[in-house]
Amino acid sequence: MTGKNDLPLAQRSDADLPGHWLLARLGKRVLRPGGLELTTRLLSAARIDDADVVELGPGLGRTAADIAAQRPRSYVGVDDSSTTSAPLRKVVAASGGRLVDADASATGLDAGSADVVVGEAMLTMQGEKAKKAIVDEAFRVLRPGGRYAIHELGLVPDDLADEVKDDIRREMARAIKVNARPLTVAEWSGLLTSAGFEISSVDRAPMALLQPRRVIADEGVLGALRIVGNVLTHPAARKRVLHMRKTFNRYREHLTAVAIVAVVPAAESK
Repeated sequence: MTGKNDLPLAQRSDADLPGHWLLARLGKRVLRPGGLELTTRLLSAARIDDADVVELGPGLGRTAADIAAQRPRSYVGVDDSSTTSAPLRKVVAASGGRLVDADASATGLDAGSADVVVGEAMLTMQGEKAKKAIVDEAFRVLRPGGRYAIHELGLVPDDLADEVKDDIRREMARAIKVNARPLTVAEWSGLLTSAGFEISSVDRAPMALLQPRRVIADEGVLGALRIVGNVLTHPAARKRVLHMRKTFNRYREHLTAVAIVAVVPAAESK
């Protein structure tokens, strides 16, 4: 028997859809915890220009478009075909890049074939073992001196009590219907260094995904109005969005957006 969560995303109800895909259905294109501004700073720090770039879990293609604008030498998006969106396919086709149907932990790409690997708001959604597998794969794919750029949901402060972390993760899972596992900034850095990376830069921004000012900054006035209109006319979606916003507000003092660029040591033998 097929469960409701086994249905393709397009066939799931607003009540059952994972939070980020629900927001996408409502018209939101920027789905990163630190918004477009933090993504822009992250890509600048990763030095995309004339680089061979791999993006893990490119979603709606918003970041893929930003990467293309910086004129990389090549672009490969690694995406599960069941979630590959039409906007992403359009962006990749226009930029001359290509999509690979694979899991982020086993891309099938050649070792040492990329200068930059980008992953945004996708490690947060993975458990401990899956996080490690994806980070290890990024390390494998990168050349010596290559950069791994991540933009994820973070917890603060670094010494936040375990019971508070567990409470946040449990309530977020209920709100967004994904088993989100955000880490502290120190834990994100430790995950990367344990795989062999060296930390190049750490940047942060407020986690304000559903705050009106951030929505307007990310989507523009017309885009924000379109989202509001969709929320108002879809009762189940409205209930979900209000629940997500309430959860984010409840824990706002312990939530942050973190962007880290980590580097494969130049002397590393692939």
